[in-house]
Amino acid sequence: MPSISRPLSRLALPALLLLAAPGAAFAGDHHCRVPMADWQPRAAVQALAEAQGLTVRRIKIDDGCYELDARDAQGRAVELKLDPATLAVLKGEVEEDDDRHEHGHGD
Repeated sequence: MPSISRPLSRLALPALLLLAAPGAAFAGDHHCRVPMADWQPRAAVQALAEAQGLTVRRIKIDDGCYELDARDAQGRAVELKLDPATLAVLKGEVEEDDDRHEHGHGD
């Protein structure tokens, strides 16, 4: 298992998201079945995100998994679904078009 202590480069985060679950990364069928006693604490999720250069906006639980909403260094929205025991990325999305750019066209 790779170390999570070093920040990922600008290109490594998108690559991580693409390799997280090949073929099923966006299927939406990830359900974590991990006993609560085996879960990593929310502080570990926060630390993982910050180590990867993400700014956490929200951590919640969805389908028994951690779901993380964050921003990367370029301000793009990042959504990750993490296994609560290992914090492995089960699903990930990086939103390329930030809605901040949709407003302010001088309408």
